[in-house]
Amino acid sequence: MIRDIEQIRSFFPYLQSADSGGRTLIYFDNAATTQKPRIVINAVSRWLVDANANVHRAVYGLAATATEHYEAGREAARALINAASKDEIVLTSGTTASINLLANVYGQRYIKPGDEILLSEGEHHSNLVPWQMLCERTGARLRYFPVGEDGQWDLEAAEKILAEGKVRMVSAAHISNVLGIVNPVGELTALAHRYGAHIHLDGAQGIVHAGIDVQSIPCDFYSFSGHKIYAMTGTGVLYGRRSLLETLPPWMGGGEMVDTVTYGKTTYADIPLRFEAGTPNFLAAATLRPAIDFATSVRIPQVHKNEEEMTEYLMRELNSIGGMRIIGSGGKKVPLISFNVEGVHHSDIATLLDKMGIAVRSGQMCSEPLLNKFGQTGAVRVSLAAYNTMRECEAFIAALHRVLKMLK
Repeated sequence: MIRDIEQIRSFFPYLQSADSGGRTLIYFDNAATTQKPRIVINAVSRWLVDANANVHRAVYGLAATATEHYEAGREAARALINAASKDEIVLTSGTTASINLLANVYGQRYIKPGDEILLSEGEHHSNLVPWQMLCERTGARLRYFPVGEDGQWDLEAAEKILAEGKVRMVSAAHISNVLGIVNPVGELTALAHRYGAHIHLDGAQGIVHAGIDVQSIPCDFYSFSGHKIYAMTGTGVLYGRRSLLETLPPWMGGGEMVDTVTYGKTTYADIPLRFEAGTPNFLAAATLRPAIDFATSVRIPQVHKNEEEMTEYLMRELNSIGGMRIIGSGGKKVPLISFNVEGVHHSDIATLLDKMGIAVRSGQMCSEPLLNKFGQTGAVRVSLAAYNTMRECEAFIAALHRVLKMLK
């Protein structure tokens, strides 16, 4: 039973480390990837020894064990989002791979010249570029509904576009990796379905801070990465409603995704294996189970309260700094905040914070169009996880004041 934040921190070797000056390191780039708990680290080491065999193919015991671990990861992902069946869970290498897979197979089946795909203005490159590429191949049109100055969606504008009747697919982020705002995905899902469109939600950040029940919010597709919820890198999920997945063709050909193969013709496996050609990253995918179990165990009231208090503290303290601009100040915020300070370059801030033992993200954060919309070339981002503390937030604010004093 998890009791408090300090107990959570004790599971992470990195958080016990210190730099050459003896300072405990503060990791505030969790939106990019989380640190890994011992349960995941130990599982990888153990499985390299006792479960290192290809999955689904062989009948010997080692292969059967590897397959059990791999499929346990699929089932854990299913339970996490409350999908109706684990056959609706396609295992991929991450959110980017999931969206590229979806854009390709959905495009083959459903998109024709003159159709439209609708995104918000706040999308990560991974939920923008694949759809651009699809439109270039098919002659479809990519459209965007606005994000306001406070970072919130303009759903009235989205509905006007949908009402024109040309949109086949809506794709939008559950939570923006820049704005840190929980978007009204339930309302957008209802709008998409009202006007006959399918909808995909990019859950790379949403799965971390909000979670989803895909039966309560009946999106057609949902994607996320395992490495942002404590699993190893090279893990990801594409959820698809069975009735839709079964209509989609495979993307890559090769082993595992076939039913029968002759020199003249191939028939394909049932879902989800139809979309999982070749040898998967089976050891990393197997870490989904212990990682998701851990992530679920730390979704306790103390963590939720701590995240709310840290978010409120950071917003208050950052807003008190002269020349501060927080990008996305409206709506329900999670502990993910992007900002700039007038007259100071974001990379300089991040570099000096690193010298003080604090890791933050700086740059475009794979969201160049969104930052351009707000007149920014980049930003500093702080993003927190269940293991971060108010003490670390206070240390960050104190360090930021010292940095700005040096740079201004």
